[in-house]
Amino acid sequence: MTKTTPQKDIEQITPHDTRYLFVLPFSTDHALARRFLARDCQIVGNIRFGKLLETLDKVAENTALAYVNRFYPDARVVTAAIDSIVVRSLADTDHDLVFSAQINHVGKSSMEVGIRIECLGVGSHHVASCYFTMVARSSDSGEGKSLTLPPLHYKQKLEEKRHSKAEQRRQEYRDSLAKAEEMPSLDEYLFLKKLHKEQESAEFKGIRASELVLESTVRAYPEQENVPKTVFGGHLIRKAYELAALSAEIVAPDRVVPCQVNRINFNQPVLLGDQLKFTARVVYTGRTTITVQSDIERFSRKDGAKALSNSCLFTFSNVGNGIEPKPVPFIYPVTYAEDARFLNAYRQRVD
Repeated sequence: MTKTTPQKDIEQITPHDTRYLFVLPFSTDHALARRFLARDCQIVGNIRFGKLLETLDKVAENTALAYVNRFYPDARVVTAAIDSIVVRSLADTDHDLVFSAQINHVGKSSMEVGIRIECLGVGSHHVASCYFTMVARSSDSGEGKSLTLPPLHYKQKLEEKRHSKAEQRRQEYRDSLAKAEEMPSLDEYLFLKKLHKEQESAEFKGIRASELVLESTVRAYPEQENVPKTVFGGHLIRKAYELAALSAEIVAPDRVVPCQVNRINFNQPVLLGDQLKFTARVVYTGRTTITVQSDIERFSRKDGAKALSNSCLFTFSNVGNGIEPKPVPFIYPVTYAEDARFLNAYRQRVD
């Protein structure tokens, strides 16, 4: 049976009390640095962003779990969503990376964990701002039940500001879900109609979205396990990102680098033995950016059930050798499903 902390102690917990620091010591651990290396050559931003996603998911889990275990010692936490990751500057494996995390907001059973990544050493800089939604669950058999959490106590103006921004992000996501269900506006309809009309021309030489799809199928094994019988979510999003990057490279004339993780939803856990189908589709291109939707479907070996495990939306930048933005070809949707994915990315585009 789980025990809770007395209310007197609960009221004293502030966001600052939930701070968690984690370091990737690339400058001293050369074996670690090599595992994070993207290419075996000297380039700016030479780091595997997918491996950073794995690390981020574990940092978010550890931060949330430390808070939840104050009240439920045997509980666990799961990632419900990555609300957003904004890449401020590129990192590399020559300098240590510091992940500074804390809980910004606590709902009934969910928490927003904010993580700031910084690069240390000469020319230290802010690498990325990341926001995760974590949910507290009981450790009972089966999927477990959501646990009610006590709120944080906000003493500083900065803490109140972060709390308000977390609430704003939650509302913006709810608004985006509602907007996604809306019919195209007149301007959007005319824009899509123009794109379809252009494809009817005999001289059309554009790139169709159907030409920019990659798929991969794998099995979930015990080495990818995080909690009992469940695959580590960080492993899944790393694989989804890597396939998305490959699909972006099909259309990019130069080099793709991560610009933003628009959203990743964790819909269902993946169990050991499940067959996983990864699908990455380029759904939209801006002036210098490429938006890729990457989905993970799980197929149960036990009963053959099929479900969407994760849905991800990534934005990449096409850059030159000096990391300067360079133009990318426009892509054309053809089917109704491609129109819908195009329109969703168009509404939250990063040019």
